[in-house]
Amino acid sequence: MPAARLNLTTLEFAVEEVPIPEPGPDEVLVAVAAAGVCLSDLHLIDGTLRVWDNDQPKLTLGHEVSGTVEVLGSNVPPSVEVGRRVILQAGQSCGRCELCVRGKPCLTGRTRGVHYDGGWAKYALARHDTLVPIPDHLPFDEAAIIPDAVSTPYAAITTTAGVRPAQSAGVWGVGGLGAHAVQVLRTIGAAPIVAVDPLPSARDRALVFGADLALDPAATDFAQRVRAATGGRGLDHAFDFAGVPAVRDQAAEVLGLGGALVLVGLMGGPLTLTDGIGFSVRGQRLLGHYGSMPEDVEALVALTAYHRLDFAESITGHIPLAHAADAVRMLADRDGDPIRLVLVP
Repeated sequence: MPAARLNLTTLEFAVEEVPIPEPGPDEVLVAVAAAGVCLSDLHLIDGTLRVWDNDQPKLTLGHEVSGTVEVLGSNVPPSVEVGRRVILQAGQSCGRCELCVRGKPCLTGRTRGVHYDGGWAKYALARHDTLVPIPDHLPFDEAAIIPDAVSTPYAAITTTAGVRPAQSAGVWGVGGLGAHAVQVLRTIGAAPIVAVDPLPSARDRALVFGADLALDPAATDFAQRVRAATGGRGLDHAFDFAGVPAVRDQAAEVLGLGGALVLVGLMGGPLTLTDGIGFSVRGQRLLGHYGSMPEDVEALVALTAYHRLDFAESITGHIPLAHAADAVRMLADRDGDPIRLVLVP
């Protein structure tokens, strides 16, 4: 079968033919229908992220995956059936540590397409407890991006920040994660929602997705407009989806008393804030965030099932798996200002 593989030593990336994997105990083989292309995948390829921990020379990328259950391994419960439409959680717990046994979040969780083979392939293996059934009306391409592209901002907003209705929120970077952050904030009743992006097309998109105000970060009256939108109080929450150092200082400047700055966009290097004294005097908080929990993905599937969320506008394009390198280049160059490109086998 074809699979888009990354050499973990040389970082050479190419689509090549590999054997179709066979499911082991507790595993299923999934026929992949769609797989999202994420900025994290790009960072793995360019070497910005090197977080894998395995002894394999090559890795199949892809952590946003949807498809159909094709083959069952041993010990798979009868509730999992061949032909079921599913999405795959973006990672899995070890299942053996003390925390896993107690039903708590695993400290050594592993990410699909990082620590083990992902879904940029015709088939993918998945442990049966990482499958999430999806309704028949939910298209595979829209379903595929729920793990990470939607669940990461959802978890950052609802769990890490704990945003409540009528609280104000700013979103820096209206790309693959930020656009969905705007959508989720609108759904849970945040107000006002201020989107920030240097690209006019991204600002227009933010308004379509539900932002109340969309601003250019370079605008000379930026801070004044945020203050005006929030009745002079400043933002209750600011979300950095860009992973750009300048965002942190700008966001901190327009945070209100006790406001929280949540770092979602990944970047290397130290964390700095120019006005550290002011940050402390105002009782503001700096929160890191990464990924989501299984229950976040399940909640989002339920919201789509009841038509509370719709991701039809999130799919920028469909790229054949054989041209995965083109999809990576398009994302790197921001060709067409993509929200999510999706690979199809």
